[in-house]
Amino acid sequence: MNQKSIILFDGVCNLCNSSIDFILKRDKSNRFLVGALQEEPGKAILARYQAKPDYLDSLVVVENEKIFFRSTAALKIAKNLSGLWPLFYGFIFIPAFLRDPVYDWIGKNRYRWFGKKNTCRIPTPEEKAKFLTLDKIQL
Repeated sequence: MNQKSIILFDGVCNLCNSSIDFILKRDKSNRFLVGALQEEPGKAILARYQAKPDYLDSLVVVENEKIFFRSTAALKIAKNLSGLWPLFYGFIFIPAFLRDPVYDWIGKNRYRWFGKKNTCRIPTPEEKAKFLTLDKIQL
């Protein structure tokens, strides 16, 4: 899957979509490709890594042929953003069993607190190069 890291997100979640906007604005090194977990490229990547095909519980990051979920995925993203965001990667030293409950609590309430869309987000023309398509992944 070439040198880019892949971020998969819940395409109908307003919090997740806002997070993707935030990430794309701070991805100055053009490190990430993003895609919705509900769409075919996302499902294909989940299948490749033998994850549940209907997985929607968290952000997913694929980096260097490894898959990461929940708070670890979020920290992997922060490490590669511009600004001071890479400092948050220091939290990786806190064990996931301590980090993930907070992540899970937010994730469990994300639709109630932030709402959801009826369909997955459609990238703007400027964003298209950053969004996954089947031809951008090697299966």
